[in-house]
Amino acid sequence: MSWKYRANATLEGLTGYTLTRRLRKEPPKPPPPPKVPLELQRLPGDAVRPPVDPAHDRLLREPVFLLSSVRSGSTLLRVMLNSHSQVHSPIETHFRRITVGLGTDPVRQAMELLGHTHSDLEHLVWDRVLHRELARSGKPVLVEKTPSNVFVWRRLAACWPDARFVFLLRHPMSIVQSWHEADPVKRPMSEAVPRTLSYMTYLEEARTHLEGLTVRYESLVADPEAELRRLCRHLGVEWEPGMLHYGGKDHGGFVKGIGDWRDKIRSGTVVAGRPLPTPGEVPPELHDICRKWDYLR
Repeated sequence: MSWKYRANATLEGLTGYTLTRRLRKEPPKPPPPPKVPLELQRLPGDAVRPPVDPAHDRLLREPVFLLSSVRSGSTLLRVMLNSHSQVHSPIETHFRRITVGLGTDPVRQAMELLGHTHSDLEHLVWDRVLHRELARSGKPVLVEKTPSNVFVWRRLAACWPDARFVFLLRHPMSIVQSWHEADPVKRPMSEAVPRTLSYMTYLEEARTHLEGLTVRYESLVADPEAELRRLCRHLGVEWEPGMLHYGGKDHGGFVKGIGDWRDKIRSGTVVAGRPLPTPGEVPPELHDICRKWDYLR
């Protein structure tokens, strides 16, 4: 064996041994997590809290939040309320998704020294957006109904300490069926229960901790005048018969993503609800919430 061949063989052997030993003793390091851009990073010590000076930190007074699950009839209730001369109930604004980006170290330093948490700054923006929407309507009472608000009910109560609440219930299995039927291809029944139950769970949590008026969808469509009269008393406004005829007014359009968009709501009149599910049609996962809402005994 030539000197050159022996040297190459030895080198290959050592290299293979070294690589094997390194692989055994030194597993490859995981790649570092992607760096979050500065403008997306929360300020340290972020805290959700009431406004430091409610008289000056908030423009919106006594906002009303209609808390409900998806597919509970909240769009129907919204347009009937919006038909009142003193109540403005806009499309789902999804305002809670509005965030504040602080893209430089100096602005972050300044906000901290001024005593603002990241949530404080977002609350100021939320308040300004909703106040502007109410001011444009020329009405004195705002009712906001984005269903995902149930997930941040604590933050709503902290942002607006004078907020009022309305809780809209519907038979949980009817919610499941309606969610699936709204888009059967993209919303299979296999996903319907867990997806909607999360809304219902947070809604019940809010009902447990907050004061407010509870309205049932089934009662609303069976006797809309009686339920709307109750709501008007809760909101401190006079009952108006025109609330029953929402079809003749502009409510901002019925578009998927910002409210109900199906033919029933476009009819302009209150349509009777579906028959209530029988106890045997209710899956075990919904039994607890059905009992809490008095739909299953």
